[in-house]
Amino acid sequence: MSAVSSAPAENLDPVEVEIREETDVAPEYSLVARLGAEVFGTFTLVLLGVGLALFAAVNGVAGNGVIVPLGFGIAVLGAASAVGHISGGHFNPAVSLGGAIAGRISWADLVPYWVAQLVGGAAASAILFFLIPSSLPSLIGQNPDATARTFFSGTSNGFGEHSPLATISGGQVEFSLVQALLVEVVATAVFVGVILGVTDKRSRISYAPAAIGLTLGVLIALAAPITNGSLNPARATATAIFSDGWALQQLWLFWVAPLLGAAIAGLVYLLATPSPAAVQAWPETEPAEGSESVSATEREVEAAAEQESDVDAIDALLARQNRAAAVPGTTGATEEVVVTERNETAEFEPTDPTDPAAPTTQNHDEPGTPRS
Repeated sequence: MSAVSSAPAENLDPVEVEIREETDVAPEYSLVARLGAEVFGTFTLVLLGVGLALFAAVNGVAGNGVIVPLGFGIAVLGAASAVGHISGGHFNPAVSLGGAIAGRISWADLVPYWVAQLVGGAAASAILFFLIPSSLPSLIGQNPDATARTFFSGTSNGFGEHSPLATISGGQVEFSLVQALLVEVVATAVFVGVILGVTDKRSRISYAPAAIGLTLGVLIALAAPITNGSLNPARATATAIFSDGWALQQLWLFWVAPLLGAAIAGLVYLLATPSPAAVQAWPETEPAEGSESVSATEREVEAAAEQESDVDAIDALLARQNRAAAVPGTTGATEEVVVTERNETAEFEPTDPTDPAAPTTQNHDEPGTPRS
């Protein structure tokens, strides 16, 4: 869930720019490493969020509608900051589905991600369940027949007679199945949409986990009176395992609704967000990999062509100079050669004797002709 920093390079120190260029190269993590990160993140989310809700009456925050949602948000913030760069920081099957639809992760990784998230959530719930003292449920609930499962059921997600409002009002007011379904779908769609937006490479958000964690906290606070705020099938399953039977019976809604909301968010984001057809379409994107080497090669070819043309010009000049040097004379050698050629041509060119303009010539070899 980490965002790509988009601070202008011209405002940074050259050393910082070089370091950023080196660290911006995302390493390739194995599937085992990514699944381990998802186990850790989901474990942290359930341990902190559900743990605060479980012991709210003991630690004095019972009745405070902000502490538990804030705990979930802070848990996501911390876990995403720690391992988000490894797996993407989903910690939620709905987020993984939205990411697969939007093209953020491979479809082949979807089911392994879900399994890892369920394992992490169930492990955290198991620890919390075994931390409950045997006498605490009867003491808190003022009911001698209360059990650890009954006590743990207060953290599970439910609707109808098992919604938190119905419990508080003694069954006088409750939220129906349709209302619970609607709030879980809408809240999860908003949550997944925020995640896809702030983690986009073109986003200007410099610290995405904070935005994601705060959004989750507010949305859980909204849904808490209605369904106890799931938005996460792994979280709902983790608490239902150690709760009374009704939690498992109603668990289907807390899979269907979040996955439906995530699918809506992924499709809307995929259709509404344009993808650049070329790097040049986005002015502030970095040049494509290998473009610098291509430019360097083109420059080398141009330099070689210029050098070759210079060599050809020098060779032509030397050839002319050699031809000029082959003719006797020091100055105007070329003109003398041309004039000499013309004179020789005129000397041996036959002339018409009847032509008055023709030059007269004397045969110095005839007998009786005086020599000068």
